[in-house]
Amino acid sequence: MAQDSRVKLGRITTVYGVKGWVKVFSNTEPMDNIFTYQPWQIYLNGQWQEVKVKQGKHHGKGLIAQLEGCYDRDQAKLYAGAEIAVDQSKLPDLDEGEYYWSQLTGMNVETEAGVKLGKVDHLIATGANDVLVVKGGPESIDSEERLIPWLPDQVITKIDLSGGVIRVNWDPDF
Repeated sequence: MAQDSRVKLGRITTVYGVKGWVKVFSNTEPMDNIFTYQPWQIYLNGQWQEVKVKQGKHHGKGLIAQLEGCYDRDQAKLYAGAEIAVDQSKLPDLDEGEYYWSQLTGMNVETEAGVKLGKVDHLIATGANDVLVVKGGPESIDSEERLIPWLPDQVITKIDLSGGVIRVNWDPDF
């Protein structure tokens, strides 16, 4: 599977118990939807590997999963910190103007005037609207982190997925 066809859905954070279970951080909404997309692609030891989830469930405020072939704590430790992705073809098609967060992560953000603010590091769900966390870098106006609300037409004025740029109506001093 080509790198471009993968969509990151979350990550394995740590082990759970002694029978090979792992804790899972999910970017899907609702969070347990991560279990509906199979098989997972796990980035481990510098390469992507296909893994099937044997079981997955809520545990407290989070999720835990047992991966096929993973039956003890030592095996589970190997997966700690691994990114979870699936082939994009496994995800539902979106309506025009809708985007997966993973499509926006890493995109350049610039103002209407062309001032480079940085790259989208991640997004935050606040309830009212999502928020872009934009981190400045060597090519941006400064190294500041900015929180930019995802308000299409009002703040987010253009999304160019192929060009990797999000244009915003935003004052660089904020």
